[in-house]
Order: sequence, then C-alpha cells, then structure tokens
Amino acid sequence: MSKETEKQRWQRNFADLLQELRVAQTGVQILFAFLLTLPFSNGFPDTSQFQKDVYVVALLAAAAATALIISPVAFHRALFRQGRKPELVLFAHSMATGGLAFMLIAMVSSVLLITDFVLPRPIAFVLSGLTAVWFLTFWAGLPYLRRKWGEDDDDEDVETDAAEDGVPPVIPGS
Repeated sequence: MSKETEKQRWQRNFADLLQELRVAQTGVQILFAFLLTLPFSNGFPDTSQFQKDVYVVALLAAAAATALIISPVAFHRALFRQGRKPELVLFAHSMATGGLAFMLIAMVSSVLLITDFVLPRPIAFVLSGLTAVWFLTFWAGLPYLRRKWGEDDDDEDVETDAAEDGVPPVIPGS
C-alpha cells in the first residue's frame, strides 16, 4: 500500500469533512424550513410570549447553524486553486463545530417550543433537558471518551487521525 502524501491527506480530510457537512446541512435546513413556516400556521397566535421567545432563539440558532455549516463551501470558492487546503480544512473544521453547537441549540429550543405548547411547562423543561443530554452524549461525550481509540496503532495512523482532527500532521524530518 502506498503512503499518502501530505497534500493527498489534506484533500482526503477536506472530502471527508464535506461528506459530514452534507448530512448536517440537510438536517439543519429541514429544521430551519419548519421554523420559517411556523408563524404562518393557525396555532401560532395561541403561543405564549415565552414560546415566542423560544421560537426566536430556535430560529436564530438554526440560521446561525446553516450559515456556519455552509460556510466552508464559500471559503473553498474564495481559496479555489490557491494551494491553501490545510487552511481550508482547519477553517471548515471550526465552522462545522460551531454549526453543530448552534444546531444543538436550535434542536433543543425547538423541542422546548413544541413540548411547552402541548405539555405543562415543567415537563417541557425536563424533556428539553433530556434532549440536550441525549445530543451532548452522542455529539460530544462519546467522541471525547473514545478519542484515543487505536492509540496503539502505528505512527502513520496517529498522524492521519491528527490531520482528520484539524491538527497538522507531524512530518518526519521536519
């Protein structure tokens, strides 16, 4: 098996990141579309001021998530063929992380909005808190706890993992 060059590694990392962003982008766009139509539904005038405030938080968080998750495409267009793939990968990693954080806020706020509309507020808070814990478990907790998987692998795999995490690889002899 041939060794991957640094340029190929950055290209692969960017392609992998774009695949991940496609999944996140679809989810956040569907949520954003739902939130955009909500005020025009028949039941929206029956919402309380608290529910309207939560709605605004959810809407703005979904908009922020959408902007951050799509931003690597605009950044790529601006840097196209300038040989700045490492910078692009690091930027895209940061924007994806920020986008997921805003997506978490949008999802939990949306759950709070809907559950507060149909259930007593204390139950809505509990369900929304459980939703936040659920997302944080799978989006942050488990990845953090499992970040050292395969540490006993050879140095090449560790360098590849570091590059995938947005850390420039250590090149022997540099």
